[in-house]
Amino acid sequence: MNFEYFISKRLISAKDYKSSISAPIIKIAVTAIAVGVIMMLIAVATGVGLEQKIRDKIAAFNGHIIINNLNNNNSQETQKPISTDQDFYPEFTTVEGIDHIQGVATKYGIIRTETDFEGIIVKGVSTDYRWDYLQEYLIEGKLPTYEKQGYSTQILISEYLSKRLQFTIGDKVIVYFMNEENRDRPRLVAFEVSGIFNSGFQEFDETFLIADLNQLRRLNKWDDNEVGNFEVFVDDFRQIDQKGGEVYANIDSFLDAKTIRQAFPSIFEWVSLFDFNIALIIGIMIIVSGINMITALLVLILERTQMIGMLKAVGSTDWSIRKIFLYNAAYLIIKGLIYGNIIGLCILMLQKYFKIIPLNPETYYVTEAPVYLSWDYILLINLGTLALCMAMLLIPSYIITKITPAKSIRFE
Repeated sequence: MNFEYFISKRLISAKDYKSSISAPIIKIAVTAIAVGVIMMLIAVATGVGLEQKIRDKIAAFNGHIIINNLNNNNSQETQKPISTDQDFYPEFTTVEGIDHIQGVATKYGIIRTETDFEGIIVKGVSTDYRWDYLQEYLIEGKLPTYEKQGYSTQILISEYLSKRLQFTIGDKVIVYFMNEENRDRPRLVAFEVSGIFNSGFQEFDETFLIADLNQLRRLNKWDDNEVGNFEVFVDDFRQIDQKGGEVYANIDSFLDAKTIRQAFPSIFEWVSLFDFNIALIIGIMIIVSGINMITALLVLILERTQMIGMLKAVGSTDWSIRKIFLYNAAYLIIKGLIYGNIIGLCILMLQKYFKIIPLNPETYYVTEAPVYLSWDYILLINLGTLALCMAMLLIPSYIITKITPAKSIRFE
């Protein structure tokens, strides 16, 4: 082992490559490894980040699992209320992995100003509402405060609606609701803008207004223990399909449970394409990096043919000589990995904190490319690239076994 190490350092040391014929090819191989790592890091970080961001935004307005009445006919507006006197509320103890459950309701409304009007969905929430997601999207003002008793007029409105209808913090917002008893005379409620949010999810920002659930109860003439539907949050989103089935099995027969995957199939089908694109990019980058390393290795072997012959003449085995070249190939791969990680992580950090790459929210549901950073996938990319490239080099290194001392010494 010491002899091989000495030979690899003295005869094919990376320092000698600068003056060798193979120097340009080696530089290209190292650059290919670095570029490949950069592309893989960016693909995984932005792809997974975009998946999580879109998923969180849908969950912010719907929860992970939606429990509603079977008679609602998939309408955005709650048709028939559900009593909160359920075994699963306020704690869903029969199913493990349930993080939170909250009662909400929705109702169609129209905001009318002196110059314009806009159709909306008023979402009523109560004291059990989870504000974590919307807190992140709050850009102005404060979150409204609701109590179990009384009717708060504070509302949370999107930046889209505030700009379109020219509302600011503290403004009065008149919302008209359909009156089932007298359709010619709609009922109106005067709200006050408490906060303005921007989720970047245009489909929801154009539509939703957050208000006090007690206001919708009063309009619908519901009891204090009635809600439109329940929103359930799970600990691990990867188990959402399994938990959705368990939740459905543990609720009454007149209730239905649907995951957001089922409620928004087109969005999640589109998001699932990210995984395929990420895998495709990683595969292409590893193949390109491996081909470049194979080329560099073959050039090194041809350049050191006489040295190989001399080593064989003094008794070195084929495998020991192959290991010399594989050790140096590993050095070059690691060198490319180091450069690639430094550049790739710097780019991702710039995007994460300075948002240098914007996105169209109408297409991607976010205003900038989100970045997800985790040591797990960073290490996996590096170790996987090193292992696969080294595995690809085993076959071309076999050419060393075909070199004979007699012919190699005369080789020029």
